[in-house]
Amino acid sequence: MARKKKPEIQEIVEAEIKNQPITETIETNFMPYAMSVIVSRAIPEIDGFKPSHRKLLYTMYKMGLLTGGLTKSANIVGQTMKLNPHGDMAIYETMVRLTRGNEALLHPFVESKGNFGKQYSRDMAFAAPRYTEAKLAPICNEIFRGIDKDAVDMVPNYDNTMTEPSLLPTTFPNILVSPNMGIAVGIASQICSFNLAEVCDGTIQLLRHPNTTAERMLELIKAPDFTGGGYLVYDREKLLDIYKTGRGSFTLRARYNYDKSQNCIDIIQIPYSTSIEQIMNKVTEMVKEGKLKEITDFRDEIDLTGFKLTIDLKNGVDPDALMAKLFKNTSLQDNFSCNFNVLINGTPRQLGIVDILKEWIVFRVDCVRRELTFELGKKRDKLHLLRALGKILLDIDKAIKIIRETEREADVVPRLMEGFKIDQVQAEYIAEIKLRHLNREYIITRIKEIESLQGEIAELEDIISDELKIKALIIGQLQEIKKKYGVPRKTLLLDPSEIIEASESNDAENYECRIILTEQGYFKKTTMVSLKRSEDHRFKEGDRIRNSYDTDNLADIMVFSDKCQCYKAKADDFEPVKASLLGDFLPAKLGFDEGESALMLHAFKDVTEDESVIFIFENGKGVRVPLEAYLTKGNRRRLTGAYSDSSPIVGIIYEKEAKDLLIRSTDGRAILIKSSIIPRKTTRTASGVQLMNLKKGQKIDSVLTGDDIAGAGDISKCRKIKIPASGSPITPGDGGQIGFGE
Repeated sequence: MARKKKPEIQEIVEAEIKNQPITETIETNFMPYAMSVIVSRAIPEIDGFKPSHRKLLYTMYKMGLLTGGLTKSANIVGQTMKLNPHGDMAIYETMVRLTRGNEALLHPFVESKGNFGKQYSRDMAFAAPRYTEAKLAPICNEIFRGIDKDAVDMVPNYDNTMTEPSLLPTTFPNILVSPNMGIAVGIASQICSFNLAEVCDGTIQLLRHPNTTAERMLELIKAPDFTGGGYLVYDREKLLDIYKTGRGSFTLRARYNYDKSQNCIDIIQIPYSTSIEQIMNKVTEMVKEGKLKEITDFRDEIDLTGFKLTIDLKNGVDPDALMAKLFKNTSLQDNFSCNFNVLINGTPRQLGIVDILKEWIVFRVDCVRRELTFELGKKRDKLHLLRALGKILLDIDKAIKIIRETEREADVVPRLMEGFKIDQVQAEYIAEIKLRHLNREYIITRIKEIESLQGEIAELEDIISDELKIKALIIGQLQEIKKKYGVPRKTLLLDPSEIIEASESNDAENYECRIILTEQGYFKKTTMVSLKRSEDHRFKEGDRIRNSYDTDNLADIMVFSDKCQCYKAKADDFEPVKASLLGDFLPAKLGFDEGESALMLHAFKDVTEDESVIFIFENGKGVRVPLEAYLTKGNRRRLTGAYSDSSPIVGIIYEKEAKDLLIRSTDGRAILIKSSIIPRKTTRTASGVQLMNLKKGQKIDSVLTGDDIAGAGDISKCRKIKIPASGSPITPGDGGQIGFGE
């Protein structure tokens, strides 16, 4: 009889796969892996550490590296493998990031000797562990405080040969002080670092006032802070959203200096989220594509003094304009995305700043209570033994007699227990006392400790039962940490209004044009070619030209408004229009405030020290301010406080050479003066000096220049050579008595 043929292995596997539901496959095969990555590898816990960090630091602590000298990194890596079986290089890379030499942390946990690479360099590799040395940094005293007093749970390691802490009892919110990034399965974490002193202040505030809001916390913890420094563009609404939800992004910028003698830019700090190689690769690409013609060379000048990326400029290049261009096109300006996912009791949760600090406070209160409970137990045990000494004091000879007359050693403790009515622990203690200490003096001295011990025990019991007193202890520790380890912010805050925007006009077509501002706020840029065809401008009814300039498309434009503000733009920002069109409504184009109007426009390319802006106010005062005082380094920048607001403005006049000004008051009088006699002030908001004496209830209503003066009437008696001056009446006439002009 033929034997039945067994099915092939492949057929069996296919049958199993066919009969297994996808939900079961995920549950049995995928979910354990996913949870292991989330809980045991990628997401930090409330102490601010991932398991790999915790295992490494605890190993170094047990090696005595908190107080001892440096040891080879290879030795540390080998010892850590008793807790972390992921391989020597994985352990070493973890240690590298925690070192002072790598410059990744505001407060490094590992003091280092040797080359550990740099956080800001992708290609600057760290040396092998056999060449480098390390030990724990002093701040680790705050990481391990209380760990030997049962402050945290100790759990078995992977092979049950030793124990390790489940968390480290950090005495400050390290979760916010040390940056952390992790990518798990279906979840990620990106936590930026904050200034230690500010975090301590914020935590103390929350300990004292549990209802503290995110708005109040933003006042104390001003913004993230990074070891690389640089600037953080301060957008309060974005930061507040991050503080509330734990998710969002903010912008970081590099810091630089311009060396005029060498005509070069030294970039000295870059965003934490980028590297020098990434920046240099992008600059190289821009040079090759012809998009960066302003530079002659760039190079990495990192040395023992720190980070430096040097860019050599061509003659005549504006360094600030070039940096604005680089900020726009390279990672010298970069966004940092926040995703504050933290493991809380084994569960990943996305929390804002206040919620993270609340969870840390719960954790820390438990650590302190456990530490105090441990100390309480030790003191109770000591008190228990000292009370046995008290009983011995009553009859030392009896104790000696019991010990001397006991034939077997094993019977000493039971006979002492019976003779003095004490328990086994007390009897063991009495039996172990040296013969030289069985004297009245020694025993009385020890018994005196009972009273102080009872006081200490009562105090500990009182603190342990009162959470407010535990929080007061934590506040004291935080104040001590701030004083000892707090440092000034490295990342400075930059107001968005101070940002220099990149100018696109370098590549813009240049051509001659005429720029016009009307009294109703309309702006026209008309090419000279178009004007040759028709010079008849169209305006709204009742509108007329206020300022007009013949210039080119690359000119800068400065606009003064009636709200003490000055705006700057480029001629190229506006599209050319025909003379027959109305043009752009300037307040809308430049983003004026509601009800704000344009009073004066000036077009320029280069500014000399002779150029000024004259301001005439209703109260009869006037002032000249150098035009240089209004130079800003970006496009469409708004400059508030452009002139004094002590009196309403009547007229704003551009001056390069002395010109005649006819200043008229509401009572029909006027003075005619040379602009050069008005004092020049370097402060933009100077209120000026009195130009025209006014009677009570009178004010200045207009100021005329150029051809407008000639049509004002007979002003022959209005000429004044000193100020302040009283006005003279203007009589009707055909003008023209005096030659005037721009």
